[in-house]
Amino acid sequence: MAVLTTWLRPARAFGTWRNQSLLMSLVLSFTISEPTIAPSFALSANSITSNIAALKRSNQRWIEIRLSTQRLIAWEGKTMVHAVIVSTGKATTSTPVGSFEIQSKYRIARMQGDDYDIPDVPYTMYYSGGYAIHGAYWHRSFGTPVSHGCVNVAPDHAQWLFNWAKIGTPVVVRQ
Repeated sequence: MAVLTTWLRPARAFGTWRNQSLLMSLVLSFTISEPTIAPSFALSANSITSNIAALKRSNQRWIEIRLSTQRLIAWEGKTMVHAVIVSTGKATTSTPVGSFEIQSKYRIARMQGDDYDIPDVPYTMYYSGGYAIHGAYWHRSFGTPVSHGCVNVAPDHAQWLFNWAKIGTPVVVRQ
C-alpha cells in the first residue's frame, strides 16, 4: 500500500479533465492500495502497436517503455530524442503493459508499501494509479527488473524526463 501526501493538480485522462473540483491546488492525503489497471488500460499487442504507429505519425512527445530490454525512449513523433536503461517491476510485482498518460508530476514524493518506505523519491511522474516513472537513488541495478512495478530511472535521466514531459504525455509500456 502506498501513501502519498502532497499538492495535487487535476489529472488528465483521455483528453478530458477529471476531478473538476481540484481545479484549485489543495492539500490531499490519500492511500493508494496495490496498483491495479482498469480493463480499458489493458491493451492487446495489436492495440499497442497501432498506438505507437499513430504517435510516430504525429509530432507529439511520448514515452515508450520496453520491458524486454529494460529501455525507456523519449520520442517526438518518429524522432528519438532520449533513451535510457531503466529498471521495471520484478516478476512478482510486474509493470503493466498498455497505453497511458502522465497524470501527475511531483518534484519529490514519498513511496511506501508493505515492505518499503522510500522518502524523497525524485522526479516522480504517475501514469496509472500507483505506477510511476521516477528517479531511483537507492540502487544501481538499471537494466534488471527490481522494482515494485514502477519504472526506475537514474536521477539525472529522471530529471531530464520530468522537465521534458508534461501532464498528458502518452506513455506506452510494451513487452
